[in-house]
Amino acid sequence: MDRPDPRETNVFKEFLRLSSEIGSDILKTQGAGGNTSIKDDGVMWVKASGTWLAKAEAEDIMVPVVVDALVSALRDGDPRAEKSTDFIVSELNSSGLRPSIETSFHAAIKNPVVAHYHCVNAIALAVLENRDIELAHRMRTVADLTWVTIPYRRPGTPLAKEIEKAAASRPDVLILFNHGIIVCGDTLEEVADRIERVTKALAGVTRETISPDLATLDAIAEGSGFHPARDHESHAVALSEVNRAIALGGSLYPDHVIFLGTEIGVLQDGQSAADFQAALHNEGRDVPKMLIVPDKGVLLSSSLTAGGEVMARCLAEVVGRIPSESNVVYLSESDEYELTNWEAEQYRQALDRGSARQRA
Repeated sequence: MDRPDPRETNVFKEFLRLSSEIGSDILKTQGAGGNTSIKDDGVMWVKASGTWLAKAEAEDIMVPVVVDALVSALRDGDPRAEKSTDFIVSELNSSGLRPSIETSFHAAIKNPVVAHYHCVNAIALAVLENRDIELAHRMRTVADLTWVTIPYRRPGTPLAKEIEKAAASRPDVLILFNHGIIVCGDTLEEVADRIERVTKALAGVTRETISPDLATLDAIAEGSGFHPARDHESHAVALSEVNRAIALGGSLYPDHVIFLGTEIGVLQDGQSAADFQAALHNEGRDVPKMLIVPDKGVLLSSSLTAGGEVMARCLAEVVGRIPSESNVVYLSESDEYELTNWEAEQYRQALDRGSARQRA
């Protein structure tokens, strides 16, 4: 007798509900970031590349892949493990989308339920030079949970190989340096409970800032390809000297590089965005997608999609939680190059642009 479609079960519907909850919390997930998975009878359902977890209940965004064959490919160094498309169960893939670039690490983790997301509190701790000490201090409040740290690797098979090494001990929580967090469990209820507890353990205080000057930002942006950030909280990057210094020090995590690039512009006192653009064009340089107007706020390129704009909010949340005087570990130039020249992320950006056109 044929087994029932797992998508019709209450467990799968609860999986979609949990995924949507994670995706709808800006402090956990921003735009198309993060992914969840659930395994059943050798098949793993994982979020499709470029889709938003927040839409898990409203849209068909989960892709089925065969677990064991994918894990074998990862261990054997088979390049097919990078995209994971050759392991899709085609007859169940009603969306026609391809799985997340991080599918291989979901397969490598032995737990049936896995949630990976870009928790801003976790990132703010995982970019610190003394992150091991800080994380150990915070995680003492959830001493019953086992946890490990994972060194930064490019998402995809490089990261999956590091996670596969740690997966043998079946940790409950994996904290990814300069990236985010993974919470695992045997049931949806267990993972949901662990997410709540770990979120409280890692919670940090946000640095207070002045309010943005939206009227001045409107005037500075006039006649340019920029506009004031629509999300009020995104302006915090520009409204504190400490926030600015951390943000301008380098790239902190992959999704910033993917959606906002490796450079943030800074306008001088009295300089308009149009003048800034013209000066860079005259020098033959690319114009950054994000501009800081010190003590006024943030301007964003009008070419950004919603997925890009939300990354400005993510940056504000992360830098605002990094303590003053902290030494920060940024991504290297080679890390940035890997990300900006990576076909998988170019695919994700193309999906994001396509989604924006559909909404227009």
